[in-house]
Amino acid sequence: MTMIAGYKSPWLNEELEILQDAVAKFYTREFTPLADKWNEQGHVDRDAWNKAGEAGILCASIKEEYGGGGGNFAHEMVIAQEQARAGVPGFGNSVHSGIVAHYIQSYGTEEQKKKWLPKMASGEMVAAIAMTEPGTGSDLQGVKTTAKKVGNQYVVNGQKTFITNGQQATLVCVVAKTDPNAGAKGTSLIMVETDEVEGFRRGRNLNKVGQHAQDTSELFFDDVKVPTSNLLGTEEGKGFFQLMQQLPQERLIIAVQACVAMEKAVELTAAYTKERKAFGQSILDFQNTQFKLAECKTEAAIARVFTDDCAVKLLNGKLDATTAAMAKWWTTEKQCQIVDTCLQFFGGYGYMLEYPIGQMYQDARIQKIYGGTNEIMKMLIARTL
Repeated sequence: MTMIAGYKSPWLNEELEILQDAVAKFYTREFTPLADKWNEQGHVDRDAWNKAGEAGILCASIKEEYGGGGGNFAHEMVIAQEQARAGVPGFGNSVHSGIVAHYIQSYGTEEQKKKWLPKMASGEMVAAIAMTEPGTGSDLQGVKTTAKKVGNQYVVNGQKTFITNGQQATLVCVVAKTDPNAGAKGTSLIMVETDEVEGFRRGRNLNKVGQHAQDTSELFFDDVKVPTSNLLGTEEGKGFFQLMQQLPQERLIIAVQACVAMEKAVELTAAYTKERKAFGQSILDFQNTQFKLAECKTEAAIARVFTDDCAVKLLNGKLDATTAAMAKWWTTEKQCQIVDTCLQFFGGYGYMLEYPIGQMYQDARIQKIYGGTNEIMKMLIARTL
């Protein structure tokens, strides 16, 4: 649902609308009925990845020669939006397809692309990116995990936390220091195939405030040995540059998810307040309700138009890091505000997790933290003043 009558995202075309319809039906049929079960067990079922692969939902923007759908970022946006609308935020496809797959396609050798991408596209492999450490969040230059070159192998040691897809991932892109004395220039991305190594351990599936179906985990690397051919690309010390190049896309995915949440919250609340009665009239008949929802609808519309403009820029290779940071912080801030405002109109029912608005309230909070905290986003923007 769009908040502007007759509005259509400028990046949306007939092919994408067909995809949108197919993906919406897939999520509604295959995933939505399992959402409560997944929330309770703390992870999606493993075969969900295989089903998504068969449906063409994984790696939609990866080249066909590597098993992908041959699309672009617009295809990923359609898929991310429909997942958010279906109410299944626990499925970590945005990390798998929107982030890790693109690191491999953008920086990997031909051999690496052919080895990993087809398995990711089919769901045979689940991917994660291991950036955050217990003492290092947004400061990626401060990572302590090391990858020391010994002969024809890297020996990886360190600990990661808050890793999306952590319990099910069989391919982990590890941010590590190949030269601990070189700062940002000493950072590299090392691919670890978890089924092929010794010394890799999964810690707890972390108990979070929201997004309970997402297996967010601790990962441990104790003298994990991988071939030097698992260095992403052909040259050490490129990891920080590689991370920075891909962050605008990662942050725009978060902004897209925020837009859908705002639109969905307004839609649900408008419907509920028409039905709910108080003091002899519907809640929507009260001026306060009308004014508050008018504000929410307007801000959701602004968010959509701004995010769509960013999407067009990204598709044309013109989205800069500052504008992406603006989109990420503003949309996620508004998402939390709007969902909170909307929940209030449900009264006590809004606080019940059986109502979608209650689940949305829980799930929204992390949006201001991952992908770089909103405080970091403001620092990035401030540097351009």
